[in-house]
Amino acid sequence: MSEARTLRIDIWSDVMCPWCLVGWGNLQKGLEQLEGEIEADIRWHAFELNPDMPREGEEALSHIARKYGSTPEQSRANQARMREAAQSAGVSLDYEGPEPAPERRMWNTFDAHKLLTWVSEEFGPEKQTELKLALFRAHFNDRREIGDHAVLLEVAESIGLDRTAAQAALDSEELAHKVRAEERAAWDMNITGVPAMVVENRFMIPGAQPPEAYVIALRRVAERVPA
Repeated sequence: MSEARTLRIDIWSDVMCPWCLVGWGNLQKGLEQLEGEIEADIRWHAFELNPDMPREGEEALSHIARKYGSTPEQSRANQARMREAAQSAGVSLDYEGPEPAPERRMWNTFDAHKLLTWVSEEFGPEKQTELKLALFRAHFNDRREIGDHAVLLEVAESIGLDRTAAQAALDSEELAHKVRAEERAAWDMNITGVPAMVVENRFMIPGAQPPEAYVIALRRVAERVPA
């Protein structure tokens, strides 16, 4: 029996993006179907859905109405569709903390991306994915203020990262430049929405796809790209 083929998958994503979490869940389901055939080396890259978001954030439905022109009823219907898609993908967008639930808000995520870039460089892609998933949980399931340094440091500590080193990463101008470079790279590849997955540096899979679509796409890449 031949060894499983490892494909590199670079994912441009924002930690506030529900479809990014749905896409991740469906990608995992697709990879489960490919067990023993294809494995993934996953790297996350910065994409801010709302780069001009103020530090205090904005109430979610108000933000969606302002940005997309949606009525509150349309926004709630879209939320219901997203929750259904998340359930199918095996992930959760629902608040899971103590009641009463905090207001659902959108936050500035630039500093979260700095942490993700730092962890990728210092600890590798698996630890970066662990942080990414912890940030998803903090935003969707705990409704925490993921633009706040204190919250980001708590999330970092929760996965075993050193608080002092994480604070240095948040304060780093070098990491800020690297995040902006990743965002420019997205624009250079005409990535205007997320998730966007680039397989083996050449094949783009846009948006959150169903598991079967990832299976088909990854098999095609494995056939076309020499090992």
